[in-house]
Amino acid sequence: MPLIKYVAADGTEHVVEAPVGVSVMKAAVDNGIPGIEGICGGQCACATCHCFIEDAWSERLPPMDELEDEMLAETLVPRRAGSRLGCQVAVNSQLEGLIVHLPESQ
Repeated sequence: MPLIKYVAADGTEHVVEAPVGVSVMKAAVDNGIPGIEGICGGQCACATCHCFIEDAWSERLPPMDELEDEMLAETLVPRRAGSRLGCQVAVNSQLEGLIVHLPESQ
């Protein structure tokens, strides 16, 4: 299982093992990581799993689809480079060591 590091807005780090195939959001929620709510359960319908993926990882992620792009316009914290919805990023073996930064609020 790949290790993923979640970094809270205050700098607190949480490292978890994430099963291949689950989303970055689900791995966070299942491990009690504060800062990702995932209210819609991963349906790309609420934007409460907004996160920031470091640039070095962007080429390893699936491309953003139109719905995710639209939902990112609804986030509480403004969108920036690396913004993604955690529910739309599936964990795979190439994401070993992925670093996910979390906004100060969802």
